Amino acid sequence: MNTPDRSHILTEQRLPDSMNLDTMEIADAVALMNRQDRLAVDAVATQRDSIARAVERVVKAFKSGGRLIYVGAGTSGRLGVLDASECPPTFRTDPQMVQGILAGGPEAMFKAREGAEDRPEGGSAAMDDAKIGPADVVLGIAAGGTTPFVQGALSRARQLGAGTIFLTCAQPFANETPVDISIRPLTGAEILTGSTRLKAATATKLILNTISTLAMVRLGKVYENLMVDLKATNDKLRDRAGRIVATICGISRPDALELLQRADGQVKAAIVMHHRKVDFPSALQILDQHDGHLRSALNDTF
Repeated sequence: MNTPDRSHILTEQRLPDSMNLDTMEIADAVALMNRQDRLAVDAVATQRDSIARAVERVVKAFKSGGRLIYVGAGTSGRLGVLDASECPPTFRTDPQMVQGILAGGPEAMFKAREGAEDRPEGGSAAMDDAKIGPADVVLGIAAGGTTPFVQGALSRARQLGAGTIFLTCAQPFANETPVDISIRPLTGAEILTGSTRLKAATATKLILNTISTLAMVRLGKVYENLMVDLKATNDKLRDRAGRIVATICGISRPDALELLQRADGQVKAAIVMHHRKVDFPSALQILDQHDGHLRSALNDTF
């Protein structure tokens, strides 16, 4: 088998500061990891312009009925699945709107299937299975850059007319798949050589947080800094929804919970019902007229 030499890739380098990791006192090792983790934040800061462009591209996709599809292998892929899975409870999105595709399939979320990442045709097939089209955005995640499954997915997504974004913590390499937007937080060598579940994963999580959160903000799923598009479906969310409605409407928590019950647990609808003095169907109609943006829906009364 022809195994590629990846020793030149930044995430595969040895970190001089951790050469004696196996003999370090625990306190010293903790301090070293903490110092290295801070570098992940600094690396993300260098990519702010590219991240902003990615947010704009994802918003465009959502507004045209498209989807955001994360694709990755190993830790990178799991972070995509994690971010996608958090969107429905946080922003009341359809589960199809943001999806995570992991090399090796759903079972690889819990049990490593590392060989699955070596097949570019697997990534290509995953795009066909997901019925990727021009309205969609595919965001490939590969900490070390060269993951064949991710490169195959991006190449096929591009052929299918989708928007493409590549997130990696490695420098460009020869014959890299062309994409619309590249995001490269160069986090450098890991304290444990090659273990990109460390700094590289931290940077990746920060960037995915930013892209999905700010895209949802632009869609009107946030008012001020409150997640007003959640639906109260369990005790934790009912408590949070009650506090949000009480805060924005200036009413007691019991009154807010009663209002939420009349609004089928929908926070934005409850707030419109209160401020516009309308029933639930009318509140939904008002929100629809304002593309779901609570601020403009309340503009006449604020």
